[in-house]
Amino acid sequence: MFLTGFADEAGPGLATQIKAIKTLGWDFIELRNVDGKNLATFDEAEFTYLQEALAEANLSINCFGSPVANWSRHPRSEEDFQKDLSDLASALPRMQKLGIKLIRGMSYVPANNEEPDNPELEKIIFGKIKELVQRCADAGIVYGHENCRNYGGLSWQHTLKLLEAVNHDNLKLIFDTGNPVFTLRHIGKPPYPTQSAWEFYSKVKEHIIYVHIKDCTAHIDEKGTPVPAFCFAGDGEGDVRAILIDLFRNGYDGGFSIEPHVATVFHADDNPEDSVVQRKRRFDTFVSYGKEFEQLVKQCQAKAKR
Repeated sequence: MFLTGFADEAGPGLATQIKAIKTLGWDFIELRNVDGKNLATFDEAEFTYLQEALAEANLSINCFGSPVANWSRHPRSEEDFQKDLSDLASALPRMQKLGIKLIRGMSYVPANNEEPDNPELEKIIFGKIKELVQRCADAGIVYGHENCRNYGGLSWQHTLKLLEAVNHDNLKLIFDTGNPVFTLRHIGKPPYPTQSAWEFYSKVKEHIIYVHIKDCTAHIDEKGTPVPAFCFAGDGEGDVRAILIDLFRNGYDGGFSIEPHVATVFHADDNPEDSVVQRKRRFDTFVSYGKEFEQLVKQCQAKAKR
């Protein structure tokens, strides 16, 4: 078992991200964005700098948190699919050089004004994900699907349908504990309630190889949209404690990646002094979140043994 995190929540620059992970005493980082770019969009000089900085810090990237098929990309858009293919073409060789075996991907934003269970649309989604997974498999890399604002995140049933349709050993699940709390449960007929993190987890847990740690509460606004309020792990409605205990009881030995979202709800003013304060707050919050999560892990490990 190991701990890691989306260190871009500690700060945008690589030096800050490395410092945050080293402050926690961890060996791994989940790389998402560095100064607005990622593993697929770095130029060669930036990639070389990344390699050298990681080696100097004795850190490894355990997962590339990519934008492939994410909530900004539409299943019916050929342009978006070409972005996905381009991202993989650039990122996969770099992942091989860095020894990264897992890429976080999704299953496209739910299409507006369409039923997500439309068989014709599902065929498009499944076909595209199958192609993306195969390209990862050819490079020796696992495509980890995260339940987020995407087709598979609509419910545990949609996730299982996706897994069954793609039917590939290199398609596995990255389970996010917080996302169900502010996502509608698209099972049955509307109006849909919000999801239960525990129910979602329980239905898909045999396919989970990696866990994103996020927690929050949520309320429904006047438009019927769940609005999250992010908090420290275990303080919200993401069933984090119950999920951790169950994972440990079932012999889970994979990674937990913190994705706090806590400090990002605070916005700095244009005042440079405030910006400095905000940068420090982001860093300190990420580190505090990591330290508190370490304690939560120990508590849940102890309870799992009872």
